[in-house]
Amino acid sequence: MEITAPILHDELVEKCKQGDRKSYAEIYRKYSKAMYNTCLRIVNHTGDAEDILQDAFVDAFASLESFQYKSTFGAWLKRIVINKSINHLRKKKMDLIDIDKTAVGELPNEETLDEKDVQLKVDEIKKAVKLLPNGYRTVLTLYLFEGYDHEEIAEILRVSHATVRTQYMRAKQKLIGLIKQGGLS
Repeated sequence: MEITAPILHDELVEKCKQGDRKSYAEIYRKYSKAMYNTCLRIVNHTGDAEDILQDAFVDAFASLESFQYKSTFGAWLKRIVINKSINHLRKKKMDLIDIDKTAVGELPNEETLDEKDVQLKVDEIKKAVKLLPNGYRTVLTLYLFEGYDHEEIAEILRVSHATVRTQYMRAKQKLIGLIKQGGLS
């Protein structure tokens, strides 16, 4: 991305704040595909992702006056999209178990999978990620694809850091197992 791109995006945001309809359409065009992909990776349902995307843009456009340029517009919008996606999963009773509230101790010592021996293809990974339970997929997506650390994910999901770490480790093991099983094509 060019160095002038954030400046152009800031100008678009300013035009939107002034009510310029073409600027709203331009911002939507520039960000909708990436934000849709973020939604889809979290909720794993095209219809839900489309609805969440629209709600996120409506909220973002309605809240433009509160955007203070402390981050890029894209980062600000992505946070809205992720929060809406997580809230959607919460409403659907996402399968996250707070490890601190259970009698479960340490994870059992399982045979470690040699990740180097597993030849991964992008399509296989995408298909396998879609097969993960909601809680696993959400934590894995936020960590690997969206770049949040475990503490940030714990805050977003309102669970403990230990729960996030456990969910991530289990998601990774399940993902590797699904890929090794094959048959994802």
